[in-house]
Amino acid sequence: PMAPPGSALAAGLLFFPGLFLGARAALRSRRWPRPHADILAARLVSSVQAVLASTAGYIISSSCRHVIDDQHWLAGAYPQFAVPYFVYDVYAMFLCHRHWGRVKGHEEGAPPPSLRAAAGSYLRKDLLMVLHHAAMVLVCFPVATLWRQGKGDFFLGCLLMAELSTPFVCLGKVLILFKLQHTLLHKLNGAALLVTFLLCRVLLFPYLYWTYGRHRGVPLLQVPGVLPQTYNVAAAALLAPQLYWFSLICRGAWRLFRAPRPPQPPLPPSHQPP
Repeated sequence: PMAPPGSALAAGLLFFPGLFLGARAALRSRRWPRPHADILAARLVSSVQAVLASTAGYIISSSCRHVIDDQHWLAGAYPQFAVPYFVYDVYAMFLCHRHWGRVKGHEEGAPPPSLRAAAGSYLRKDLLMVLHHAAMVLVCFPVATLWRQGKGDFFLGCLLMAELSTPFVCLGKVLILFKLQHTLLHKLNGAALLVTFLLCRVLLFPYLYWTYGRHRGVPLLQVPGVLPQTYNVAAAALLAPQLYWFSLICRGAWRLFRAPRPPQPPLPPSHQPP
């Protein structure tokens, strides 16, 4: 079944901001502070979007036997539904950034920074993520809905499953918010993030090339040569930020899992320096 044109877009426009406002109102009704309520609501929306995208991606890719010609209605509907999320999330990330310093440190009673100062520090810290979201709206959405002309639903489904790592990112932020970064749960979440990000965002691209090569009867290493160069450039542009973020995840995992230095026993009185 095909949804009426624009209905999925309208549903996304209502769903993601509405879920954020509803979750924030529910938390505020429980007397959560405004910064905590905003951050938790934003993480909830991101996790819900990730689960929906991953589920849609699995349904699409598993239903397409022919990787080029087979189609599934979700491949046309879900990008329309999801594109408002990326617009909303730019604002939600800014909101979280503005609150984060106050709730993470010792400034919970301090007023929030000015809008200009917060916007400047937000763009300095999260510029790559803002550019990623802008590219999703201005480039990936038109490609997914118009330029493909119904071809390659299988590959679109696989790309949607890249969102599988997002809930672990969100849970890690929440655990840090509540100063639970030294717990076993945080370590397990970090391991899950490392594995899902590697599989679903880094190794995804070699898998897509291998799948296309199997379809064409071409060895993996020869696939870039048979594809139009615009495809290779687009894949490299998508992969580059994933490699950067994966390097940050690996650094965080190293700090998280490396064995702490055992405390040195105190010297006996006879060995104390004068």
